[in-house]
Amino acid sequence: MDHYKALEKKWGQIFASMDHRELQKRFSLEEDNQALYITYFQQRYGINKAGEGITLMEDPGRELSFQTVMAIYHLFYYSRPEARIRGEFVPFRLVKRAAPFEAAYQRNILEPLARSFDGHLEELKRACQALGGRPVPQGDVGCVIDAFSCMPLTFVFWDGDEEFRAQANILFDADITDFLHEETVVLVAEELARRLKEEAGLAG
Repeated sequence: MDHYKALEKKWGQIFASMDHRELQKRFSLEEDNQALYITYFQQRYGINKAGEGITLMEDPGRELSFQTVMAIYHLFYYSRPEARIRGEFVPFRLVKRAAPFEAAYQRNILEPLARSFDGHLEELKRACQALGGRPVPQGDVGCVIDAFSCMPLTFVFWDGDEEFRAQANILFDADITDFLHEETVVLVAEELARRLKEEAGLAG
């Protein structure tokens, strides 16, 4: 835990040294003298310009997960100024440079996500709506959900039956690594899984 806190502090200082005005313009962010503000999975966060951390605006006292903090800092640090959404969705294994993490991604994110929603289609549909999901005709439940405004994800779920186990998949824009380090893509997927289960009342 101390290691994670040290990393968060380090990244806060990295953010403090960045060009906040350039970031505000590039991502069309709200700002004031203290912070830049960004929406991540339908929740608004304030990123302190002096490097003193990130705050969930609807619940300022909540301790944020390491994954959430890193995803936000990494978006600002790793995104290229010319980064653009391609509009072509691909599975994780086809994300640039992500293939070495595929086995762990399947085991730690997709398989538990599928088990969580097996037999819970209505709860999943409500969770997708709560996260601003836009339905797509894929799977038993399919929707496009924005992680950040510049980062749409496609979530697809097939419910289990007598012959096949439930399956879940997350598709990413083919150029997502123009916005994030490939390892950070995993953190975004973890956050989507967590928020879907939270909104469905299946967290825990």
